[in-house]
Amino acid sequence: MALHSAVSDITARIAERSRPTRSAYLAQLQADLTRAPSMDRMGCANLAHAVAGMPLDDRFKVVTERAPNIGIVTAYNDMLSAHTPLQSYPALIKDEARKHGATAQVAGGVPAMCDGVTQGTSGMELSLFSRDVIAMGTAVALSHDMFDAALMLGVCDKIVPGLLIGALQFGHLPTVFVPAGPMPSGMANKEKARVREQAAQGLVGREGLLEAELKSYHSPGTCTFYGTANSNQMLLEAMGLHVPGTAFVAPGGALRDELTREATRTVLGIIKSRRFAPIGQIVDERAIVNAMVALLATGGSTNHLIHWVAVAHSAGIVIDWNDFSALSDVVPLLTHVYPNGSADVNQFQAAGGTGLVIRELLDAGFMHEDVLTVREGGIRDYTREPALAGASLAWHDAGDSKDETIVRPVAHPFSPTGGLKLLQGNLGRSVIKVSAVPDDRHVVEAPARVFDSQEDLQLAFSAGELECDVVCVVRWQGPQANGMPELHKLTPPLAVLQGKGFKVALVTDGRMSGASGKVPAAIHVSPEAAAGGPLAKVRDGDLIRVDALTGELQVLVAQAEWAARPLDVMPAELRQRNGIGMGRGLFAGMRERALTAEEGALSWM
Repeated sequence: MALHSAVSDITARIAERSRPTRSAYLAQLQADLTRAPSMDRMGCANLAHAVAGMPLDDRFKVVTERAPNIGIVTAYNDMLSAHTPLQSYPALIKDEARKHGATAQVAGGVPAMCDGVTQGTSGMELSLFSRDVIAMGTAVALSHDMFDAALMLGVCDKIVPGLLIGALQFGHLPTVFVPAGPMPSGMANKEKARVREQAAQGLVGREGLLEAELKSYHSPGTCTFYGTANSNQMLLEAMGLHVPGTAFVAPGGALRDELTREATRTVLGIIKSRRFAPIGQIVDERAIVNAMVALLATGGSTNHLIHWVAVAHSAGIVIDWNDFSALSDVVPLLTHVYPNGSADVNQFQAAGGTGLVIRELLDAGFMHEDVLTVREGGIRDYTREPALAGASLAWHDAGDSKDETIVRPVAHPFSPTGGLKLLQGNLGRSVIKVSAVPDDRHVVEAPARVFDSQEDLQLAFSAGELECDVVCVVRWQGPQANGMPELHKLTPPLAVLQGKGFKVALVTDGRMSGASGKVPAAIHVSPEAAAGGPLAKVRDGDLIRVDALTGELQVLVAQAEWAARPLDVMPAELRQRNGIGMGRGLFAGMRERALTAEEGALSWM
């Protein structure tokens, strides 16, 4: 199938726009590739330090036999259920490497925080910039510069983008990402959402709410809704950076262990075959577009409108929200996974999973097939699913959808367009995820109620002050203001209001969770209020129009009055609070330097 003309045109525009920065990136990659092998360029003391902690046999392989040496960067901790299984991975990787005459070392660990734990707390104000800390930690780990390849162990929200950004600084290395898989299905997502909404109304107490949450999040593995963590895995499959079909295989068991070993064999295979597949070459403009298409076709996390801009930048590629929006206009929505539907990722996997989606997109011309991947068979390998055949792995075609309420072919999608819309107007530029929003809620026009924090909105809801048509404006939530926390705690009260029949929308310069749901939310508003953005002009009672059909985000105030209206200043107590306590002071430099959300909220430029 020929590539869809819009996908071709958008890719060409990205390539042309990125030509200077991509050329500079590839020049650096080539310079790194042409250096002498690490054994020749490292001093004797440097080398001795590097191998001192290795078993004698491994030391001999590295120093005397000059065997390939894999650097492992791990985000393991047992605070994150999704990362708990990673504890055993280094031992498996080292054992498999030895079987193939190679060695592996844990080059370093990176921090990994759980947004589920920190939602609605001050810790969430560190979350976005933890991505950049992880990227720096990855660079520190690989800076030992004695590795022939790398394996990246990580799953969740900021961790995968951070690992990817860091790995791209060492673009000359063959690199494979190694996930852990989702936990078994717990309480049905619709039931969990219902209990949360009841709790927001005071109809369910803490004990009942806690019982529901413990039934939902109950074992090692990734949370089973299609939020940022699971969107990460979809995008890595679409970019060809996984062992094919690895994303949603459950943790534990022989299949998962064998896939981890296969990741080791895959990265060693690139070296031994002398196939030119370093990560910086794999992640080109076509791979980035493939990831964007996969995100849109699955109704994935809005967080990636920030993260993948930063990832692309790290490979010298320049993308923006216009590109996402233009792709969304033509890419069909193929899945309904919570919060876009009721199914979880285990049910998605059983219905056909990543292999079916990628095959459909390739066959219909929505993805580039002529791309480099970590597998010699290219991106077509990612249309197949793994299984054990005895003690070995075998791949089979994903086949047709087993449940078309969850995943559909391109021929009859859930929607002919993707789940994303760019909004713009006199309130700035923003994005809205409409794939989970009821059709009759795609346009909301109502008076504004302005809040300086999510806590203030929750208090107003509890006091019964929001029982009306309302557009809730929550400002001072951008990267420069407080690190751009997710405001997922606002979903239940706003959903309650919408459920009562009121027209409700959220407008904010903050983020929503990757689990953004049925309430229309204009998020990531740029420029943010703290940087002099127009949200700082909005007053209670201003009529605001959020229109996902026409792409408008407007305050309906006379132009002359709006131009003359002064900007509010971020309250001093908020600014002071953001700078102290719970580690926030250490991130002050990142907040000061942060670019806009549309520019990836980069803090290192």
